[in-house]
Amino acid sequence: MSSDKRVALFVTCLVDQVMPEVGVATVRLLRRAGYEVHFPEAQSCCGQPFFNSGFRKEARRLARRTVDVLAGEPVVVVPSGSCTTMIRHEYPHLLADEPNYYYRAQRLAAKSYELSEFLAKEAQWQPQAAEDAPSVTYHDSCHMYRILGLGAEPRQLLQQAGCELKEMSEPDRCCGFGGLFSVRMPEVSNAMTAEKRKQGDETEANVLVSADPGCLMQMRGWPEAQGQRVEHLSVVLEEVTR
Repeated sequence: MSSDKRVALFVTCLVDQVMPEVGVATVRLLRRAGYEVHFPEAQSCCGQPFFNSGFRKEARRLARRTVDVLAGEPVVVVPSGSCTTMIRHEYPHLLADEPNYYYRAQRLAAKSYELSEFLAKEAQWQPQAAEDAPSVTYHDSCHMYRILGLGAEPRQLLQQAGCELKEMSEPDRCCGFGGLFSVRMPEVSNAMTAEKRKQGDETEANVLVSADPGCLMQMRGWPEAQGQRVEHLSVVLEEVTR
């Protein structure tokens, strides 16, 4: 298969360790869109936890490793808005004083895509509408919506796949995860999650969808939710396009 139909999957820590079904669904979707998927086994964390905690030296080390591992890949697809943001926006800043890595980081940033962005814009994949697709409400994660500017793409794919979209009153309201914020300020974090789940339940949608595993983990952990399923975008799309 030619290189223009080959992509590398950067799977992220949470998908690898907590939500492997997201990785499986992502690979299946990319294949349905006509792409061969390669998984570079030497990949590790993108460094965002270190970066957000102020450990820039450690974050740079992981950034260099990721640049080295993914340098030869034609395109990199990431099922996470926050990790895509780290690679695309923060790597060039982190490695600005290292000319050898800075330019390579820029090249990596230019060929890295969040999953829905790649499917909608690059692959121009148009899933066929399923008659039994669930109703959904979509949560805009902070990094993906505010930094990457991606909100229309996941909604487009969900609606093309036949899902009825029921918007929350504040779809871009933070879910309370914020990486280590949820650990450092759990009371504030939990209050934010409670409001997000409340708004999700009020839509009466079957599924609350997120494109970021961190948000997914946070919202799934709220014990007082009304039973609304909380699922990653890739899993919902994979199920309804089988």
